[in-house]
Amino acid sequence: MASTQQRRAPRTSTPSPSALTIRNIVVAGHRTSVRLEPVMWDALRDIAQVLGLHLNDLVTEIDRRRTVPNLTAAIRVYIVDYYRKAAAANDGATARPPQA
Repeated sequence: MASTQQRRAPRTSTPSPSALTIRNIVVAGHRTSVRLEPVMWDALRDIAQVLGLHLNDLVTEIDRRRTVPNLTAAIRVYIVDYYRKAAAANDGATARPPQA
């Protein structure tokens, strides 16, 4: 018997911009994997560069100070707090939400 159901179109191989990317990080001398969106990895690298830190050192510091149970969540919270403080320091004059 032939199936009358239509087949789905094959998925494209291009990942969406919100797809999670796994990276290995050394936190306090221990290797661990962290899954973040590419934009979060970019922001984290930018912050580390501005602070003059290696990415591993910044994540180690985030891990030491975290108040949430999960390292990935702590990193996201840190990134948001960093940019909120930067926007507040500029009185919001140059901080504009991205256009959709």
